[in-house]
Amino acid sequence: MAQDRERDEAQNVALGASLSVRWVQGFPRQNVHFVNDSTICYPCGNFVIFINIETKKKTVLQCMNGIVGVVATNVPYEVVAFSDRRLRPLIYIYNFPGLTRRTKLKGNVLLDYTLLSFSYCGTYLASYSSLPEFELALWNWESGVILCKKSQPGIDVSQMTFNPMNWHQLCLSSPSAVTVWTIERSNQEHYLKAKSVKLPMEDGSFCNETDVVFPQSLPKDPIYGPVLPVSAIAGLVGEEAETFRPKDDLYALLHPTMHCWTPTSDLYVGCEEGHLLMISGENLKVTVLNKIEDGPPRVGRNFVSPVTMAYQKGGVLASGIDGFVYSFLIKDTNYKVEDFLEVEGPVEHLMFSPSYRMLLIQTDKGSIYIYTFDKEPTFEKLLAACDGKFQATDFITPGNEYCMTLTQSGEVCVWGIEDGACVSKIYLNIPATVLACSPSSLSAAVGTEDGFVHFLDIQDVESPHSVHTAYLSESPVQHLLYDQRGMYLLVGTSEGHVFVINAKPSSLFQILGFIEVGKGILQISTVSPLETDVVEVMVLSPLPETGRSRLEIFTLPKILPQVSASFADERGRLRDAFIHKFVYEIEHALSSAVLNFQSNRIYGFCNQVPYICSYLLPEKEHSGICILKSYQKVQSKQYGPGMLSLSPHGLWLITIAKCGILCIRDIHTLETFVRCRSHSHQGHGIQSVRISMDGQSILVNGKDDSTLVNLRWRQFGGNLANEILEYSQQLSTYLKNTMDEENDYLSIAKKDSLDLGSEPEHAAIKNEVKLFSNKRKEIKRGIKALAKTILDMMEENEAVDNIAKLEQQEFGLDLEELERLHDESEEEVAKIRKDAEMQNLAKRYLAELIKEECWNSMAVKGRALKCFHIPCVVENFPMKERTDEELKELKRVVQQKKIEAECLKLQKEIVEVQSAITLVKKHHEEEDEEEEEDGTAKDTNLPNYLLGSLSTDFRVHTSLLSSQLELHSREEKINQIILLKDIIYKVKTAFNSEFDAAYKQKEIEIARVKEKNVRIQEIVLDLELEESVWQPEFEDCEKPERTLIVESTEITAQRHVNPWQKAKTELLVTREMERLLLSRGPNTRRRALMDMMGGVLEVKKEDILRMVIPQPAFMSKPDALWSEEERKQFKAYEKKVKELNEERDKYRKSLETEMKKLQNSIQESTQNFDEHLKRLFERRVRAEMVVSQEELKINNLVFSLLLDEEISSREAFLNNYLARKQEEKSQTTEAIRKSREDLDMYKEHYDNLLAEDKVLDRSFKKEFSEIPSHQVDILYKLFKRRPRIHKQKVHSDTTSLVPFGERPGSGKLNKDAFAQLMKAMDDLDSINNMPEGLDPSVWEHFCMTRRAKVENEQKVKQKAAGLIEMVAFLQRRTEDDEKVQHEIEKVFHELILLQEDKVKFQLNLTIQILLKQGQVELENFQLLLDYSDAILINKNIIEDLNSAIRTQGQKKVASMMESKEIHKGIFQIEWEHKKMEMEMEDLNQKAWDIQMLFFSRDRQKYLNEPNYETLIAIQIGIMEQTIAVLDKTHKKNVENCKKLLKKLRRCSNQKDVANYTLSCNLREELVAVSERKDICNAVGSTLTCEKIAKERYENMMQHQKLTKISKEQAEQISILQAEVERLRMKTFPALVQM
Repeated sequence: MAQDRERDEAQNVALGASLSVRWVQGFPRQNVHFVNDSTICYPCGNFVIFINIETKKKTVLQCMNGIVGVVATNVPYEVVAFSDRRLRPLIYIYNFPGLTRRTKLKGNVLLDYTLLSFSYCGTYLASYSSLPEFELALWNWESGVILCKKSQPGIDVSQMTFNPMNWHQLCLSSPSAVTVWTIERSNQEHYLKAKSVKLPMEDGSFCNETDVVFPQSLPKDPIYGPVLPVSAIAGLVGEEAETFRPKDDLYALLHPTMHCWTPTSDLYVGCEEGHLLMISGENLKVTVLNKIEDGPPRVGRNFVSPVTMAYQKGGVLASGIDGFVYSFLIKDTNYKVEDFLEVEGPVEHLMFSPSYRMLLIQTDKGSIYIYTFDKEPTFEKLLAACDGKFQATDFITPGNEYCMTLTQSGEVCVWGIEDGACVSKIYLNIPATVLACSPSSLSAAVGTEDGFVHFLDIQDVESPHSVHTAYLSESPVQHLLYDQRGMYLLVGTSEGHVFVINAKPSSLFQILGFIEVGKGILQISTVSPLETDVVEVMVLSPLPETGRSRLEIFTLPKILPQVSASFADERGRLRDAFIHKFVYEIEHALSSAVLNFQSNRIYGFCNQVPYICSYLLPEKEHSGICILKSYQKVQSKQYGPGMLSLSPHGLWLITIAKCGILCIRDIHTLETFVRCRSHSHQGHGIQSVRISMDGQSILVNGKDDSTLVNLRWRQFGGNLANEILEYSQQLSTYLKNTMDEENDYLSIAKKDSLDLGSEPEHAAIKNEVKLFSNKRKEIKRGIKALAKTILDMMEENEAVDNIAKLEQQEFGLDLEELERLHDESEEEVAKIRKDAEMQNLAKRYLAELIKEECWNSMAVKGRALKCFHIPCVVENFPMKERTDEELKELKRVVQQKKIEAECLKLQKEIVEVQSAITLVKKHHEEEDEEEEEDGTAKDTNLPNYLLGSLSTDFRVHTSLLSSQLELHSREEKINQIILLKDIIYKVKTAFNSEFDAAYKQKEIEIARVKEKNVRIQEIVLDLELEESVWQPEFEDCEKPERTLIVESTEITAQRHVNPWQKAKTELLVTREMERLLLSRGPNTRRRALMDMMGGVLEVKKEDILRMVIPQPAFMSKPDALWSEEERKQFKAYEKKVKELNEERDKYRKSLETEMKKLQNSIQESTQNFDEHLKRLFERRVRAEMVVSQEELKINNLVFSLLLDEEISSREAFLNNYLARKQEEKSQTTEAIRKSREDLDMYKEHYDNLLAEDKVLDRSFKKEFSEIPSHQVDILYKLFKRRPRIHKQKVHSDTTSLVPFGERPGSGKLNKDAFAQLMKAMDDLDSINNMPEGLDPSVWEHFCMTRRAKVENEQKVKQKAAGLIEMVAFLQRRTEDDEKVQHEIEKVFHELILLQEDKVKFQLNLTIQILLKQGQVELENFQLLLDYSDAILINKNIIEDLNSAIRTQGQKKVASMMESKEIHKGIFQIEWEHKKMEMEMEDLNQKAWDIQMLFFSRDRQKYLNEPNYETLIAIQIGIMEQTIAVLDKTHKKNVENCKKLLKKLRRCSNQKDVANYTLSCNLREELVAVSERKDICNAVGSTLTCEKIAKERYENMMQHQKLTKISKEQAEQISILQAEVERLRMKTFPALVQM
């Protein structure tokens, strides 16, 4: 709506003046199409460009609603269809070459059409849209209606084509699938039916996919229940189950890139992997064509992946990304690749012309080549694309003949203004940014991204060349602008520098200096009036921090080139004071701003709001920054960031924006007087606009649509034209002399390169060198000394160890480089530290999770117990605490089981004691009480093989468990699982209690051993033995909590201690030592005790072993010197020593005995514990066995539940599938009913039309009964005559080129044929073809009747064709209905089988029985593997049944022996009776056959005559004689007839002569009679009798005529009555023979 409103406003505004498109320059981004045999077209921006191949003339068709989407052409009708890209797009149909809109198609697509395709015959158009509809629609584009549509969500289609030989087929291909759609028609109804093509795998082979819905090859498992499809196992019940595939069953398929149709309605499909596929059009069977290698392999081109294909006779033409066009010669299932053509770049599209005389080749850049098939094939470039989109454009002065464009890659093109033809090109091969043409000379400047400005000589537009290059800075050049008089070239860079260059070639483009402005220059504007000597320059830059814009205005005098040295400093910067630089700020952001020619007002385009504002500049000079307020504000109808520019005479303000609309406003009122939409917002609008000096031409360059539009004035005159033309003449006159002079300099200039301020900069450098020469010498000496020091350090570094060696880069003296390396190392260290921290954090988190899951959450921690002496380990059962939900569920199940048990007990009481309730009531109550008391014992006494486990060994209550033979329902199985889990919990709890007791016992034993080991250690020390004392300890597996605690002894690395911590520790140790020394003090008592009595007050028994009797002092002397007293003392000493030794021996023996006793006690207690642990180990094994048994039962129950869920899922899926099929069945039934009704109605119309045609044929003679019969016969022959329509002869060479031959007729062809027929009928209706003697009025009536007959015949033919089509449609709907019915029956059959399997599965339970080993021995174990027909019952039942069977069997044998003889006789009599009856039936049948036997005379003669063969021979001879006589007679008769014929001919000739004589006489007599009749009439003497006779004769003739007419009418009435009766009595459609 906004676009329409803007368009209306534009029409209202532009009443006085308007713009039209002169030409459009752009290159195809989509496929190019043929409109006819000599014209192609392609979309470009908002336009569709048509190019005549012969004349190269271009025609433009503009889309008024935005950018053109997709384009399609219809060659027979010569129409072009294209869509626009907007919300709810439309499809437009235009005629060619008139370019008038034929119709507009409006659908329900929300965003965009991606594909359009016309049918090769008929008025059909197919469209496809992507997001969000993904809709395929079939249109009748003549009537503008959608015939049918179909959506396929999520599928993006890359190519869509109709079958050239059959418009009923449509192929859609994408990179992942190929789909063939069939269009079915019944009268006026159309339907779309899709069939997907099964593609091969990437290696070209086919995978055998099983049917997911009804798999046929699933194995049968009689033990574990039915095997179901994977969709049922996955639990899928909806439509996704039909296409579900497991990950392992998914294979990578081929990826189609392009397809094309063949004359046999087959498809050739090219794939990314290099395979070429052939798809049958009838059954969609895929064949992978084999490539035949012929000749040496192509270097670098072995793999051909078709990007585009075009069919030709005998194969296809294909191209890839290698720039070659290949010819695929296909024969059967093989093909050979040959080089056909080489193109400059990768080929993107191939297409044959309608006559197949030309091949269109389109490259990826947009160039178009035409290859002509002729006696001498030609290959020419029709359209040479530029290398990239247009970056900038400008007019070559004066702007009425040529203009220039620049691409990003540096390609400069010169175009003609009138026709848009490319005059010349020059490739700079540099990344270019901007372009500007000089007003004062025929030169142009090109700015580059690397800071260069290239100057081009364009005096000869056919060969422009570069003449000068100036290097400005390292930053890219973003703006190039000449002032209006061409004195200066202003160059703006991204760093905020504006360079001023002398624009005149005579100065060799001298760089005068630069001005520093804000970074990110948005626009540079200049004002250079003719009457002044200065150039006003304004630069707009943004202030993103404050959201404002900055304007900097400075003045460049005309004499600047002469005084540039004084205006600039040593570096070339122009001084602000000399150039009068002033700075202004705008309170809001501007995207563009220009300065008017009076230099007193600024016009700005607001960036955030759609307004154009004007600002008055202050008249007084100022310093600093001046804030400008808006003086005038006008709302702009353009949205998005815009740009402003002034016309050459400064009275027009040209605005462009992202919306793609160009507006020209009056500079004073800011009112728009011209508006033109040349681009659209989908292409991000207009990038730049240029207007010629005389204002007659406007160049508009699109931003992203690569379109250059040349606009011209459609209505241009009055003041608008006079003002700008007058200014243009003045400016041209002013620039004429200057231009001539500068062009002369330009022609003799040589190409050179100039750097910024080369001479001033060298002078500045020389002055600096002189000023700082001493400082430089000092710095150089310091650098040399520093370098020597660094070299010494490097040599020293080489001698140290690797761990202390520094890297080579660490010796660098570049501080910036060192800082950079340091920052990099810091960043690397921080990154490594962060990674290590994150890894540690992840490991800690994982450790916490593991600890929480395996330790903290355990109510019973897992631990083990080891024996003391044997390698035996017993582990407990780690157990988690049961949750509240589990306990609640267990409580519910237990309560339910108790209620069920009570109910069952009451039911038994009611049934058993119904007759004696009062007598036995107390007895039963007592028994019930006893049962309740002894329930546990009773349950425990049940055999384990019925329980399936040994859980009763752990005194677990199992009375609540259901029997394994009664678990049929899902709820019972779930309750059983809950109870079994409770049993497992109780078993584990029981064992864990035993384990805990054993663990406590081991703790006690270890404590006892430790106590005894204390004494043993003392004894060992006393006895000074070298034995080690055995000390048992708990290991880590027995105390796992120690694993979670890190001891100090486990840390092997040295602990890092900070210096302050180390000092603190030393201080504490010193203080502790001082405290100990002070606490002890002088201790004389202790010293005396140690010296006198060895530190003890009394001698203990344990000290005997350490007691030593001191020797007397005299023992050091010889024996001979001893005295008596000394000898006595020696004897006493020996006695004491002897007594002490005896005491020592006694005490040692007592200690040894005590130690052995303690060791034996330890050995005995630990062995007893080991025995107990061995029994506990057996208990553990048994508990594990019980747990495994219960878990096995749980697994079986879970498996049965899972299988039950799978069966339920399968059943639900089949029911849903059945519901869908039944709905589809109702749809097909309704379609059949509707089709049959339509067919009956259509058949009735056809029969009526056929009857009318017959009536026309029969009533012909009746309508012309008044004329003579011979004329009626002649007219009837003419009535049956039809003109021959001469078909247009097709040249033989064209027929040989076109592979599709004659295509089926379309509606247009049928209309043309009918028109030719009517034209031929006009020739037949000519008066020249009228028979002689026929009245012209009768002839006119005859022509009208014959024309009506021909028109009716055409209607009958059309109706007959439609009738055949409707019958075929009804047949297809019937086949679809039968197919759906077959699938429904198949689903019913599958449901029945599934229900049978479900019942079998629910009845055939998997139970667990405990068997003793060795109890059952079988010779052949293989017989036990099949239990499909086995049942499990009690043995007592079998024995009772066997005994009853034996008794009854003996009785039955006796009775059977008695009745055996009787039955034997009865059977014999019955057999004889049946035998007789059968013989009787045979005899009756033979008698009947004899009666009904045909017995001719020949057969009688054959039976009665003995020599039948002789008789036959005699008869044959007689017949031969008869035949000979008859032949002779026939010849005689023929001769007689010939003679008679000659005689009659002679008589006939005589009669002819006589008749001729009589006719001559008759003519004379008639003349005489007529004369006499005239005389009689004149005389009036006619007799009365003659009048009466004549009247009677006339009456008789009239009566006969009326009688004849009445008879004919009666016959017709009878025929019509019979026809009416037949039509009324018909009960089914039938075709009446024509």
